[in-house]
Amino acid sequence: MTSTVTGGPALSDTELDDLRTTVRSVCADVGGTAAVRRLPERSPGVDAELWDTLGRRVGLAALGLPESAGGIGGLAEIAVVCEELGRTLAPVPLLSSTVLAGQVLAGCGTADRTLAELAEGAVHALAVAAPDGTWRPDAVPVTVTWQGGAPVADGTAPFVLDGGDARALVVAAAGTDGVDLFLADPGAPGVTVRRVPTLDLSRGQAVVTFSGARVRALTAGGEGANVVSRALDVALVALAAEQLGGAQAALDMTVAHVRDRAQFGRAIGGFQAVKHTCADMLLQVEGARSAVLRAVDAAASHRALAEAAAVAQAWCSEAFVSVAAECVHLHGGMGFTWEHDAHLYFRRARSDAALLGGAAFHRERLAGLLSW
Repeated sequence: MTSTVTGGPALSDTELDDLRTTVRSVCADVGGTAAVRRLPERSPGVDAELWDTLGRRVGLAALGLPESAGGIGGLAEIAVVCEELGRTLAPVPLLSSTVLAGQVLAGCGTADRTLAELAEGAVHALAVAAPDGTWRPDAVPVTVTWQGGAPVADGTAPFVLDGGDARALVVAAAGTDGVDLFLADPGAPGVTVRRVPTLDLSRGQAVVTFSGARVRALTAGGEGANVVSRALDVALVALAAEQLGGAQAALDMTVAHVRDRAQFGRAIGGFQAVKHTCADMLLQVEGARSAVLRAVDAAASHRALAEAAAVAQAWCSEAFVSVAAECVHLHGGMGFTWEHDAHLYFRRARSDAALLGGAAFHRERLAGLLSW
């Protein structure tokens, strides 16, 4: 089987470690979660300066993309970077643009110029979610008709990650031949992009409405559904890696706090109930790590990756929520304040738990893949 990620040359273990160190260093230089707090509260989106550094200068915008577009690395590299970005909740469009839109464009094979722009740092967004936020080819909310030999889109696409910052939109639309993919200009007549408030202050979303909008076809004959399904398996692993990074950061923050915080003359980390809770948090994090590593190892097979990606999401979504919630609780009253970072991780955890389908959705999908 060929690799599920049409990326460029793979990095060695040493190079992967260097990449991890570089991303961690850049995120630390901008103050970690301070980058999230600098975003407008009512309109979260992309930190353009941080993305220029990470996406263009470091080259992360081309991660996992074809070598012809300047891409480098595959799923292992994507997972390493996403884990590091998840540690600080970095508000950059790696998941939305490079992974989601990028993998879909790479799978189309007909969008070389658009893919090259994305690889250079231009933000593109993917509009494929059904009204419940999942990907289901039988519930695509946008339709396409052909008028005068040109495709025209109608409908409303919800949950478009970083749609308000996108230069181009990759849209799944249902037509007479099934689901195909189209490229839309967010500033074109008939296209309305509306930013929406989000629970997660570190990642923007938009609702995109098409009303007689002219678009450009990327696939034909209903092939778009297969392209999206394969790309989403890669994105699910990337999301799981982000969740792992966030859970690890929440655990580290909690352990540091219970070591320093004293009550009744001793550190609260010495109390049995606190120790047991921290041990449970560690088990959740290490389980998430195992699920991500297993998924990365399955990258050579579409079927194996689909199964491993479903497992990773079913586990990591719930693990991150659990760890982030305990992080808030073990910080006591301080953990509930706006000034502390605990709520930022809890917001991301709850948002990610519903992104691309929740744990229950992926357990059901896993059962279907295994013919249970």
